[in-house]
Amino acid sequence: MITYVSYASEVVTYASYVNAAETILTTGNETKPKPRTERIAETRAALIAAARRAFGEKGYAEASMDDFTAEAGLTRGALYHHFGDKKGLLMAVILQIDSEMAARLNAISAHAPDLWTGFVAENVGYIEMALEPEIQRIVLRDGPAVLGDPSQWPNNDGCIAAIKASVERLMAEGVIRDVDAEAAARLICGASTYAAQWIANAEDPSATAARAIPAFQALMEGLLRDARTAPGANRQVLSDTG
Repeated sequence: MITYVSYASEVVTYASYVNAAETILTTGNETKPKPRTERIAETRAALIAAARRAFGEKGYAEASMDDFTAEAGLTRGALYHHFGDKKGLLMAVILQIDSEMAARLNAISAHAPDLWTGFVAENVGYIEMALEPEIQRIVLRDGPAVLGDPSQWPNNDGCIAAIKASVERLMAEGVIRDVDAEAAARLICGASTYAAQWIANAEDPSATAARAIPAFQALMEGLLRDARTAPGANRQVLSDTG
């Protein structure tokens, strides 16, 4: 059990280390230590990497703070100093994974033959990522269980903004019917998020994905002005999440 005294002691110890390191010069060439901002970034990166492995392999509940702070060569005081607590570290891990997911999805849409095909493929690609063990466990199962509704996470606004921008472009090009762009963005985001969570928590994720994805695509096609003539309407969705 962590007492307030032990917690405070570790924080003070870590803070003292940070402050002392700023003033100490190494012998020999009298090289100055790394800048404080660089050391902070390295400490955060080490803790996130160790926690990501632990959360992915054991799950949030079974992952021990002592295990991943020891792996990173740091103390609990460093964790508390940078992330507040274990939940804060989980959020940092999720934001890192989310950033990587976004880069992969942007690549999918960038290689599509037209805006509509890329838009659908990007959203379907997100749902398909629910089949990947790390994303499945950390982002889609433990994340909501520990941190609550994903719509309230700090990365959600960026997701909504990106989808809204795509909806506005598609309306401007006459591909989809006129709708409230923000409302459509929130509904698309909500549908894809729920589909991914459904898959991640299913007894048979692959079978569930095979049901969820065609249904999601059908919902998306409801936005089209004319499903017969819209760009990419008769093409298979291009999705490559690997």
